[in-house]
Amino acid sequence: MYNESPIIRRPSTRIYVGNVPIGDGAPIAVQSMTNTKTTDVEATVAQIRALEKVGADIVRVSVPTMDAAEAFKIIKQSVNVPLVADIHFDYRIALKVAEYGADCLRINPGNIGNEERIRSVVECARDKNIPIRIGVNGGSLEKDLMDKYREPTAEALLESAMRHVDILDRLNFDQFKVSVKASDVFLAVESYRLLAKQIRQPLHLGITEAGGLRAGSVKSAVGLGLLLAEGIGDTIRISLAADPIEEIKVGFDILKSLRIRSRGINFIACPSCSRQEFDVISTVNELERRLEDITTAMDVSIIGCVVNGPGEALVSDIGLTGGYAKSGYYDDGVRQKERFDNKNIIDGLEAKIRAKASMMANRIAITDKTE
Repeated sequence: MYNESPIIRRPSTRIYVGNVPIGDGAPIAVQSMTNTKTTDVEATVAQIRALEKVGADIVRVSVPTMDAAEAFKIIKQSVNVPLVADIHFDYRIALKVAEYGADCLRINPGNIGNEERIRSVVECARDKNIPIRIGVNGGSLEKDLMDKYREPTAEALLESAMRHVDILDRLNFDQFKVSVKASDVFLAVESYRLLAKQIRQPLHLGITEAGGLRAGSVKSAVGLGLLLAEGIGDTIRISLAADPIEEIKVGFDILKSLRIRSRGINFIACPSCSRQEFDVISTVNELERRLEDITTAMDVSIIGCVVNGPGEALVSDIGLTGGYAKSGYYDDGVRQKERFDNKNIIDGLEAKIRAKASMMANRIAITDKTE
């Protein structure tokens, strides 16, 4: 029930990764990457389907060998979400996965050999209407740039990116997006700020190798939050040393917090104190677990006492305010006569949330049909 995001997006051109629009005001796409062996088709397909279930818009798959390319063919036929094929150095793999239906090629043109090889990949991408992602990383800058700058700098990442952009420009190919990732927040942020001023193509954001689930989520939220708040970014990936499913969840949480894009329930919950009339922490944790399947965007406030509870409930789709023995229940900011017994809050609130989500989803579907 909060207002729309005040963020003004950076103008950019439009590309499509499969059926997902990227750039030019399209919703910011949330992406992850498989960490299974690509040649293990069954495991990779299972992971992609799990990622799709939690809302992944795009999934990247590493294709380091021709055997992996053959596996990619089967994988692509087995899933619905658009797939980005991640390729380094061998242009023949890029040609093969393009033939097998890759929705995007993650490949740096300058790293795949001579002009003839680069041209063959770009012409193949043009012929099959496949975009390219240029991916520059602070940990793998070209040797001459490291000699020039001594260490990864924002200017070094920008120069590396523009080398690859210039190649595509020379070949009259504009269907691409670019990333300039670094593991240092300040380096990544400044690199993206510089790049955003240089090109009009969409930008893919990420703090590379951000770390484990907790620290990596925080680092990514800080770095990507700064950029997104400035309107920079068209796709995001949260790079965590964790289950890739967590990358999608954290990505959507970042977008929710900036009111850029919502999917599922936004829980507004107090950290709890001695005023709480029920166990807020266990209630929220259990509801989050039970309600992961809900994709309808809605705000649910769960506050343990009457200090902040009524105020949060007024601007939530569903609100709960702690009271002695029984807690107050709000629907669209209006307090209801019905109250919840504090001993049975979880079951009762789950039922209300599911009913509300279903009603909101039906309302959205009717509106979409009439527009």
